[in-house]
Amino acid sequence: MATAPYNYSYIFKYIIIGKYHGLSPLHIFAARKPFMADCPHTIGVEFGTRIIEVSGQKIKLQIWDTAGQERFRAVTRSYYRGAAGALMVYDITRRSTYNHLSSWLTDARNLTNPNTVIILIGNKADLEAQRDVTYEEAKQFAEENGLLFLEASAKTGENVEDAFLEAAKKIYQNIQDGSLDLNAAESGVQHKPSAPQGGRLTSEPQPQREGCGC
Repeated sequence: MATAPYNYSYIFKYIIIGKYHGLSPLHIFAARKPFMADCPHTIGVEFGTRIIEVSGQKIKLQIWDTAGQERFRAVTRSYYRGAAGALMVYDITRRSTYNHLSSWLTDARNLTNPNTVIILIGNKADLEAQRDVTYEEAKQFAEENGLLFLEASAKTGENVEDAFLEAAKKIYQNIQDGSLDLNAAESGVQHKPSAPQGGRLTSEPQPQREGCGC
């Protein structure tokens, strides 16, 4: 069967980390448009892809959602390696999730490359009446740690796509100014993939399916 052209210039690897409750940004981001997904929670990680556009360039995002499940944390650390972007999520209505950010950030700093773009996302922005973490304190945390920051709502979709896009813009900027070495395996970026005979993209990761019943 013939396959569609690979009409994108880059692949960016993203990971979603943090301790959040309810839907993660990947679920709502994926639900807005068709996407590819692995079976949920086979090893505590879900996988999806999406093509976006930055400065006229088509970019394919490979998104690894670690689901925020503490029991899988040791396993999901292996997915940090080679990430171009990390979306670190907390729940604005649960301070306990915010209090864990320093731990998640330490993992991200230690397990990714120095140029990995990290964006802090306050989820459940639609629940203002139940807010337990102020916008100002989270913004200050982000500024002190050199992170991008925004609040979003997985329920309404507010700012969810923007989170993925803003991280991609920063990664693309790093490529353009030469601060990101595309020849380094840990950069999390692949340039101009090509499809070999048979139409299979060899650089595409194959999510593990152990225990998957679908």
